[in-house]
Amino acid sequence: MLWWIAFFNYADRQAIFSVFPLLEKEMHLSAVQLGWLGSSFALVYGLVSPISGSIVDRVRRKSAIHGGLHLWSAICMATAASRGFAGLLCFRAAEGLGESFYFPAGVSMISDYHPPSTRSRALGLHQTSVYIGTIGGGALAGLIAQHYGWRASFVIFGSAGVLLGFFLNRFLIEPPRSLDAARMPIAAFLRVLRPEAILLMLAFLCANFVAVVLLSWMPKFLFDEFHMSLAAAGFAATFFVQLSSMIGSPTGGWLADFLRKRTPGGRMMVQAIGVFGGAPFVVLCGLTRSTTVLVGALIAWGFFKGLYDANIFASVFDVVPQEARGTAAGFMNMVGWMGGGSAPVVVGFVAMKTGLGAAIAMAAALYVVAGILLLGAIYRIARNTNE
Repeated sequence: MLWWIAFFNYADRQAIFSVFPLLEKEMHLSAVQLGWLGSSFALVYGLVSPISGSIVDRVRRKSAIHGGLHLWSAICMATAASRGFAGLLCFRAAEGLGESFYFPAGVSMISDYHPPSTRSRALGLHQTSVYIGTIGGGALAGLIAQHYGWRASFVIFGSAGVLLGFFLNRFLIEPPRSLDAARMPIAAFLRVLRPEAILLMLAFLCANFVAVVLLSWMPKFLFDEFHMSLAAAGFAATFFVQLSSMIGSPTGGWLADFLRKRTPGGRMMVQAIGVFGGAPFVVLCGLTRSTTVLVGALIAWGFFKGLYDANIFASVFDVVPQEARGTAAGFMNMVGWMGGGSAPVVVGFVAMKTGLGAAIAMAAALYVVAGILLLGAIYRIARNTNE
């Protein structure tokens, strides 16, 4: 049931990127303005995530998930009423508010159902919903927009989310929390935040920057440079990466649970393999003009991305108190999306100077930085374990 909620969490946020060419033509938007449509969501999502996470630690997580689902689905439908850039920007930003409740609540629930021995596998399987949701949002939005206009896709996705919410309100079960103690206030959480957790959050910022580049600009890149239709560009930009991520994520979950039994930094080792392995394929995606090479690079990028993604929250849960999981997930999202969420605007600005392909390729440097930060976290955990 959580898998389906996460599916719509990503399908709704992805839909707009597949209709960038239509918005550009209808509203005469620049590359930077299109970038702001992606970044407005990410910045609000990141800004309110610590607050959402703290709330999740204090209320029934089922209620937080259900309320958030209905809120962001209603906003998604309302986006169709936009008549200009300002309206689109406001609706995109507001959608980030509703979606910010889901992941702190969802991963907290899964972590209460699964102990450390199976946690990465459970979260890795849950992560596959993100990939299918991204494919659904990208491909279906492009297909619907191609035949019925861009507004229809927002109405369809939003209404489906509302209907799902009514169904899950009855059947979704709230698990007992791991600890019944009073929830940790944000100030107390910040006082006990370990350097390893900070390094993981900064690594997520860098990795998420690269991921957002893919989500936001790849459909338009394929439309402009490879002359694909809206539907084909939305499909190709999401299908190959996300499908291979569906293989990489469960693989990364299994490998991380295996290594975690042998060393405390095992989950982070898998994440480091993911970002270092993915970096050269990001470069290739931006620079190649061969469709065959591009597809191969997207598949490889997606697999390594899945290795990293499976352990985003499982890794940080290894180094934060159990009673603060929702807060920790909220802070992870804040750092990852406030920083990484600037990718659409940054890449849009750089693309105006260098071209979109070169701007995408340059993002690979952030993967390397993420890997270095993860190695730092592994080193600190190893040192603390040996002391």
